[in-house]
Amino acid sequence: MNHAILNSPASIGSMQLKNRFVLAAMGSNYATPEGHCSEQLIAYYEARAKGGAGLLILETTSVSWPAGCSMPNMVGFSDDCFLPGLRELTSRVHQYDCKIAAQLNHSGKVSQEDTIAGRPILVPSIPEKSRNDMMPLLTREELGNFIKMGGPDGKGPRYHVMDQDDIDNLVNDFVSAAKRAVIAGFDGIEIHGGHGYVISSFLSPATNQRDDKYGGSVENRARLMVEIVRAVRAAVGSEFPIIIRLDAKEYRVENGITPDDFIAAAKLAQQAGADAIDVSAYSDTQKGIAFTEAPLVHQPSAYVPFSEQVKRELDIPVIAVGRIELDSAAKDIANHKYDFLGLGRKLIADPELPNKSAAGMAQSIRPCIYCYICVSQIFINKPMLCAVNTDVGREYSGDLIASSSDAGRRFAVVGGGPGGMEAARLLATAGHQVTLFEKEPQLGGTARIAALAYEPNSGLIDYLTTELKRLDVDVQLNSPVNKDALAALNPDHVIVATGAKREAPEIPGKDLNHVFDGEEMRGLLLGGDDRGLKKLNPIKRALVSISQALGLTSNIGWVRVLSHLWMPLQKDIVIVGGGLVGIEIAEFLIERRRRVTVLEPSATLSPELSIVRRARVIHLLREHGCDMLTNATVSHIDQAGVHYEHKEQKHCIKADQVIIAQGADADTQVGERVKGDGYSVTTIGDCRSIGYLDGAIHDARTAVSELLQPQA
Repeated sequence: MNHAILNSPASIGSMQLKNRFVLAAMGSNYATPEGHCSEQLIAYYEARAKGGAGLLILETTSVSWPAGCSMPNMVGFSDDCFLPGLRELTSRVHQYDCKIAAQLNHSGKVSQEDTIAGRPILVPSIPEKSRNDMMPLLTREELGNFIKMGGPDGKGPRYHVMDQDDIDNLVNDFVSAAKRAVIAGFDGIEIHGGHGYVISSFLSPATNQRDDKYGGSVENRARLMVEIVRAVRAAVGSEFPIIIRLDAKEYRVENGITPDDFIAAAKLAQQAGADAIDVSAYSDTQKGIAFTEAPLVHQPSAYVPFSEQVKRELDIPVIAVGRIELDSAAKDIANHKYDFLGLGRKLIADPELPNKSAAGMAQSIRPCIYCYICVSQIFINKPMLCAVNTDVGREYSGDLIASSSDAGRRFAVVGGGPGGMEAARLLATAGHQVTLFEKEPQLGGTARIAALAYEPNSGLIDYLTTELKRLDVDVQLNSPVNKDALAALNPDHVIVATGAKREAPEIPGKDLNHVFDGEEMRGLLLGGDDRGLKKLNPIKRALVSISQALGLTSNIGWVRVLSHLWMPLQKDIVIVGGGLVGIEIAEFLIERRRRVTVLEPSATLSPELSIVRRARVIHLLREHGCDMLTNATVSHIDQAGVHYEHKEQKHCIKADQVIIAQGADADTQVGERVKGDGYSVTTIGDCRSIGYLDGAIHDARTAVSELLQPQA
């Protein structure tokens, strides 16, 4: 689709923007512990300015630093000492005809750094305790990051109900921060009025139980917001743009903000002097699935109806966010549903997205796979990462893959999964000759089966496939590497990315015809390994064989659609193993109306998934009737069912079919064989150590970076 409208100029107040692409604010933890803009943070934003965005909104900052911080490395705006770093940030961004706005905030009831330090937490009213559904899902390592959240005395947050002096001081903090934004060279500011922070806690009837002029009616609950906007407007003048971010709805929050509340607050913000509305949403983030409903939404275009509604009610521009695809955005803006497209995760995955869109190269945009690693890192107080873009957080280091001075070396890559494809892409980007050998008829490796369970993964396979073609990588399918092939190529170096060997553990009964291991399941659904086919009855075997002969199993999209209509699996299925593979298989089967039980021998389900993605998928599985037992050890399988021990009791569960989703080990055989033939070899991904998709991508980057170091 034509994206011309996304690349057309527009304005917010007096601020003229070259296009409609806005980097939505997302925490990075890249600032220094002292609240200053680090070179890492500055370079991260500079890369997104260089990538073509019209406006960057700086991640949430604290107007009262060190108070009011929701993460350990948060930018401060409370003192002139922060100005040098802020000036450096704006000057670097401005090199690329890009504007930048400072998001000003006080985190209120979610000011975790105040809890840790023993400082009082500013709230409109004492909040009610909420049951935390996420804590039981955390690994021991992840739990360790939450221990300090008890504060110095271990008793948790010390809430302080704000009085008039507190409110006046907070308004003054916002004003002082806004003045510093002007001095530092920012082109505008965004006041954060959402996401459970202090302004939104006043706006929400669920957290504001006051009976004074700041509580009760929506006008009263919005009073703090209005006072801040008016005071800031008076301080910065009529020409300096002010954006306000508001929640259109609070999900899974009893008596929370409604769309009607949102519209009323937005009108009041406009009257107070706001130049634009940034439409977001919030939820009770202690509920497992809630965070992927808001503020980091999983459903595409989920908030667009809210943006469209407020657009009809206001005379100022509207910024829409929430997993909006470019084609949808182009239609929406043309139909006046909103004015600007806010992108967070997509611009983390590919900062060059706006430039690629303008150049008509949308197919070359590296996709976000919605794995939630970026935000999950923030949950455990670590710097932001991206599963698919290994440059994130490295922009400052000079360790970026570009055309190298010794371009023209010859490399062989063995294995066409994500790790091998990424290694080939990076080497070709640096100007080297690359041949990729893949034994299967399609690229993607085990990521293809993962893409069946979780559709966004297929976008990464498609992107890497497109990039290898664009970069003229010599891809040889149906080509298991051998001595003759390597001899003919005579590579300077070989990267082996052949993945793991997946052999089911020695569980008595695993060879029964109703029991499948992971490779057998992959063969049934996508072709290749025919061991599973031999376990089917003649009719099912014939149907699967016909599908394979017609090429239906070679297309992930077709398999995803057709498997809703028919699969060679019966209704009651037990999955042995609740790690990443087992949970994703369960997700795939539940969506196809199978009754699934998962038995996991350890205490944690799917520790390989990021916290947020793990919480979402486990919530959905339970919601759809999937039984998941941890600390359940399988002893044997027979026709009666799967026999296991749980809580020192022996049980047997009947199963029409059993899937053993255990037994992945690094497979070093190919690497050792190639090394034995006299070649210089680097192994990456699961054939070195089990790290799954994101591990393979990052492993590829590390290996290529080392290989491209200048030769001594």
